[in-house]
Amino acid sequence: MVKLNGVKKNYKDFQLDCSMEIKKGQITGLVGRNGAGKSTTFKAMLGLIKPDEGSIEIFGKSSDRLTAKDRQKIGVVMSDTGFRGALTINDLATILKGFYSDFSCDDFKEMCRRFELPLNKKLADFSTGMNRKLHILAAISHNAQLLILDEPTAGLDAIVRDEILSILREYMENGERSIVISSHISSDLERLCDDLYMIEKGKIVLHEDMDVILDEYGLLKLTSEQYGKIDKRYIIKSKQESFGYECLTNKTRFYRDNYPDIAIERGNIDEVIINLAKA
Repeated sequence: MVKLNGVKKNYKDFQLDCSMEIKKGQITGLVGRNGAGKSTTFKAMLGLIKPDEGSIEIFGKSSDRLTAKDRQKIGVVMSDTGFRGALTINDLATILKGFYSDFSCDDFKEMCRRFELPLNKKLADFSTGMNRKLHILAAISHNAQLLILDEPTAGLDAIVRDEILSILREYMENGERSIVISSHISSDLERLCDDLYMIEKGKIVLHEDMDVILDEYGLLKLTSEQYGKIDKRYIIKSKQESFGYECLTNKTRFYRDNYPDIAIERGNIDEVIINLAKA
């Protein structure tokens, strides 16, 4: 669905150097700390910035050759955008219908009702959370084949986030669509994504299936004596602590089978980010 091959963008104090692929029928997560390059990567996909090097393919063609019809197949929610002004949802539905040939006013309004968004209230009076919900619903209401979602659930409570994740899963059921999503809410990504990329200082430092991260990644808690004797082939990062060492591994089964006396904590996205982001 999307391929970035050696995409580079140079700024004064930052360089994006990124290769990644979003496959058809999958939800791909992109994580990293603030300023790591997530939004820059999304902007490159959308043609909002032009790479200095490399290539971007979307729907099997170069991104700079996408037609207006191709671009209608992309739904977008960026963290720094939203709907504002004196318009209402009813007004917005009419406008979006003019932009997107596959936009369904009835479905859009029905989903707005489901999320308790008033159809006749001015968008200027919407809260941040209401505005974010509205933006997500607009993005999925024109039958896009690709969704690019940058922090789509930021500012939403747990109940609404769960409802939105359910909608995104339903949206993927036909197996022909793809989503790439960034979020600082790791539990959302763990429940939603098929695979995960991590970006750090503009470079991809990890690509792994989500099942592998949750099943095989973990933290070894070792005394100094244990650390001195252990096989370190599958240790990704080590950190000295007061009790000894804390080590990130992607082979917890190996250490559990061969070192039954050591303490092993189950991994998660936050631990992976924290450890891989350290110098």
